[in-house]
Amino acid sequence: MSDERRFLDDFESGRMPEEGFGHREHVRAAWLVLRDCPAAEAIARFTAALQRFAAARGRPDLYHETVTWAFLLLVRERRARGGAGEGWEDFVARNPDLMSWKPSVLDAYYTRETLSSELARRCFVFPDRIPA
Repeated sequence: MSDERRFLDDFESGRMPEEGFGHREHVRAAWLVLRDCPAAEAIARFTAALQRFAAARGRPDLYHETVTWAFLLLVRERRARGGAGEGWEDFVARNPDLMSWKPSVLDAYYTRETLSSELARRCFVFPDRIPA
């Protein structure tokens, strides 16, 4: 089994250890899921895996739908811009803004109030800022 497949299997099964699974690893998991399936299926698959990951740690409240979907859609768009043959490391090099959690690329699209709302946590909310 390849390292990528093992990484994704560990994430999707909930076996991924919490330590060592930071923001960059979340983006990598999204990148891999989006490589494997269309957007709607990727959203459902990634969301379910992330919810399992949080629940397995006794913290289901960690899941945030707007952050999850917004990052997935940004990763999807950036993958399309990079072309079908682009590997993970090239993607990372071309998209350093996606690799940062604080500050986050989402800060350009959402106000703090919107992202911290209960609505945004449980339901995808469209951006309330227009990036410069």
